[in-house]
Amino acid sequence: MKHFKYSVSFMMVLALVLVFIGCAKPPEAEKSAAKAAMDTAVAAGADKYATTDLKAAKTLWDTSEAQMSAKKYEEAKQGYVSAKAAFEKAAGASAAGKKTMTDEVNAAVASLEEGWKNLEASAKNVEKKMKDQKDAWAADTKTFVDGLKATKDMIATDPAGAKVKSGELKSILDKWDAAFKELATAPAKPEAAKKAAKPAKKEKK
Repeated sequence: MKHFKYSVSFMMVLALVLVFIGCAKPPEAEKSAAKAAMDTAVAAGADKYATTDLKAAKTLWDTSEAQMSAKKYEEAKQGYVSAKAAFEKAAGASAAGKKTMTDEVNAAVASLEEGWKNLEASAKNVEKKMKDQKDAWAADTKTFVDGLKATKDMIATDPAGAKVKSGELKSILDKWDAAFKELATAPAKPEAAKKAAKPAKKEKK
């Protein structure tokens, strides 16, 4: 009789477990909400301006996806809720990160403009020594001027791209700054040696 009671109790517990498992459903609503938050964060530029926060949010998302595959729906549900909050945080951080980068690029552009003025002055000082470098200087001058304008135009909409562009322009600036300093200290080429004077003719005795 006692054995029978244990058997009945075990069957009841097993039935409850099976009912619970059968009632558990994939947290599709939570997953959709988290996915929408992720799309918003990416659209806000979190991949450029809030990379750390976005990475943390994606880790939570990936974990939840793995739990879904393993049919651990309760854990996945909580994970998606956490991922949604993390993606929302990344979206907010993106706005602040974008502003910070915009300020950095504006400062970089101002520095580039000042550096280029000084470089043009240096170019005039060593103009006579440039010779074979004149064509390269002219080409890089056009590249720099056009690039600087493009960088300024990009700042408002794509400060991350503008930052990359400003770095490329800085390399041009540094290259010619070094070249002009080297030319400035290089000795001028000596003039062609004058023809030696002919020895005076000996007088006839």
